[in-house]
Amino acid sequence: MVIYVVFGLFFIWLIFVTRVLYKIRNHYYNLISRSKKQSIDEILEYLLANDKKHSFAIEKNTKALNEVIERSQMPLQKIGIVRFNPFDRAGGEQSFVIALLNNHNNGLVINFIYTREGMRTFIKKVKEGKGEKYELSDEEQEAVKKSSYY
Repeated sequence: MVIYVVFGLFFIWLIFVTRVLYKIRNHYYNLISRSKKQSIDEILEYLLANDKKHSFAIEKNTKALNEVIERSQMPLQKIGIVRFNPFDRAGGEQSFVIALLNNHNNGLVINFIYTREGMRTFIKKVKEGKGEKYELSDEEQEAVKKSSYY
């Protein structure tokens, strides 16, 4: 009687292992038929080559994105305006200074001075918040300090 029980358990175990093996075999053939490859080795080689190609493309796109971000900081981003009276005899604050700067405080300062004879305009380059070739006047420095993102 014990021998029948052992054979019965062995037979049940054999059916279970056969079923698991059959599922694995079907999964393997299904994988190969969908990928149109002959073996698992070819599938893995294809996946590794594909991964290498995609990682190269991702690296290339990351570099391009960093360049775009760097260039986006170059255009004018900050504006500062200061009105002032350059001469005591002229009435009111009709003269003004406009500072047009990028994210690194580089750009230009445009000074509009109103006189009785007409309007005078001066432009100075600004590098890192200071005059590049010429010193900035007090009003121009104030416009640079007041410049904010628009």
